[in-house]
Amino acid sequence: MDKYEIAGVSVGMLVLAVLFGWIFTAPYLSNQGLGRTPGLIIGGTLTDAPTDFTDLNDSVQGPMMMKQSGFPPFVHYLSWVGTEEGVISATRPDGGLWAKRVRERGGNGFLRIGEETYAMEATEILDNEVRLAMMAQWAARSGRTLDEPLYPGSEPLNEWEVFFWTPRDNAMAASH
Repeated sequence: MDKYEIAGVSVGMLVLAVLFGWIFTAPYLSNQGLGRTPGLIIGGTLTDAPTDFTDLNDSVQGPMMMKQSGFPPFVHYLSWVGTEEGVISATRPDGGLWAKRVRERGGNGFLRIGEETYAMEATEILDNEVRLAMMAQWAARSGRTLDEPLYPGSEPLNEWEVFFWTPRDNAMAASH
């Protein structure tokens, strides 16, 4: 092998190492810079959704993972709160990737909460009264009021977009 072939193989190996590192480490836990970079692997065990998601609020701490159906199979960390009928998630009104993908692809996806992965469908909550009531539950779980931002530089929580996730049939999910 001459030095150009060695350099080419070395560059190829470096690109593969970076790609695999990204696949297995992203998404990162933050909401700025690389923290908004999606990963590819959701993991967990595909499980029938519970009849009441409120039990998960106490038993599972931290964010859930969301993977939208379709390609590319990006996974995002989301803050959440469980209700009797489903799961509330919210995002800044900044045109972010995951909210845009949910709108464009119809909402079918998977949520991983703890070690369980559920086949779910997201509905954007556009009715302002319902959105604010759901956002109040989300804000309470994060220890904030609706008038405060989640972190410096973000909008107050009362301006955030809300998505409500309800269970869909796992047989249907397996076909996707």
